[in-house]
Amino acid sequence: MTTSTRDDSPRVALLVARFNSLVTGQLEGGARERLRAAGVDDQSITALYVPGAWDLPQAARLIADSDRYDVVIAIGCVIRGETAHFDYVAGHASDGLGRVALMADIPIVFGVLTTDDAEQAIARADPGGPNKGAEFAEAALEMLALYESHGDDR
Repeated sequence: MTTSTRDDSPRVALLVARFNSLVTGQLEGGARERLRAAGVDDQSITALYVPGAWDLPQAARLIADSDRYDVVIAIGCVIRGETAHFDYVAGHASDGLGRVALMADIPIVFGVLTTDDAEQAIARADPGGPNKGAEFAEAALEMLALYESHGDDR
């Protein structure tokens, strides 16, 4: 895997849905914090924003195909409501990101919360507690290590 940043820091794309931005912003912060703690250079972390979770798969494919990044962390939050809209958006995000992950030459990390209510989402994005964004970043680092040890010399 080739990188173009200082100290061979991996190039990380944080693909963040703006819908439910209170939650996704905190998840982004948790991911950044964990990446920095692992020694990833700030200049190697790029945040890219899309309107909502529905838009994550197509943007992830575009980013993966750009050859600018070594890993994509797709961050979103879908909260169940009173209609079937939740099922369509959450299902599309999950299925779409899964398809992109299977086709991409880089890891695509699924970082989309799907919760029954806003309280559950906020609890999972707590900046002072168990922030799932940090877990998404940890998964990205683990997948990068796997790709580096078993991949080709891209």
